[in-house]
Amino acid sequence: MTDAANLLSGLEEHHQTVRGCRVRAFCRTGIGPPLLLVHGYGGAAWNFSELVPFLGDRPLIVPDLPGHGGSAPLPAASIGAFADVLAAQILATGLAEPVDVFGHSMGGVVALRLAERRPELVRRLVLAAAAGISSSTRLAELTITAIGIVQPARIAGRRADRIAGSRRLRRLLFGGYEVSNPDSLTERSVHGLLRGPTMHTDAIGAGKALAAEDPRLDLDRVRCPVLVLSGARDRQVPLADAFEYARRLHAPLRLIADCGHLLISERPEVCARACISFLGGPSLGKAVLG
Repeated sequence: MTDAANLLSGLEEHHQTVRGCRVRAFCRTGIGPPLLLVHGYGGAAWNFSELVPFLGDRPLIVPDLPGHGGSAPLPAASIGAFADVLAAQILATGLAEPVDVFGHSMGGVVALRLAERRPELVRRLVLAAAAGISSSTRLAELTITAIGIVQPARIAGRRADRIAGSRRLRRLLFGGYEVSNPDSLTERSVHGLLRGPTMHTDAIGAGKALAAEDPRLDLDRVRCPVLVLSGARDRQVPLADAFEYARRLHAPLRLIADCGHLLISERPEVCARACISFLGGPSLGKAVLG
């Protein structure tokens, strides 16, 4: 069994009240520009368990978005409200410099809104398998709402130990739709993906907020440099979305071969190399297995 304390080893857990809700984040001090990691819909800070060891010694802020993991829900969930919570967390750290932001899936939409609303807080932005374009359709809204009601990840999370230890169950749960190669997932990554949903308090609200947002309307307000990352075999977010983000933001696009939507878990080292090459800062860290 993987202890939750080991999923983000070296980071300290912090809690603060923002916009009327108690928010959890994992943080560490370090060398270089601070980096804020924002997880996706139905995820949690623990989703970054495989990526963090490759990010060198830079300062990190890894929150649970409201209604996810150890964070309480907002009175009214919206992408803008999530972005305001992130801004408050950045300001609470007392940093004297803007941060780099890495947003995965829905976290990319929240990161874009943060960069639009508070440009002085964001130095550079990485959009990894960013949602927001296809997820703003009516069909996507119905799908996201259904997932929020059924919460399959919460059901799977109660069996995280069994799934993490079984190649067959990993293939059944993650194969095809989530990742390109389920065998590439480590036991720690499976725990990082499944433990958060067992604690969620407002998955439906977050899903509705995502479906209601079309980030294309305000992309011209993003002034910071942006990198677009995408798994070449992403079956959740179409590659056309990544190309559209890159075109509208005048941003470079990096496709990661043989990789699905959960690129931060499936190909964390490649993801980190692309990220650090774009953001600058300390060289790659060494992954700590376990």
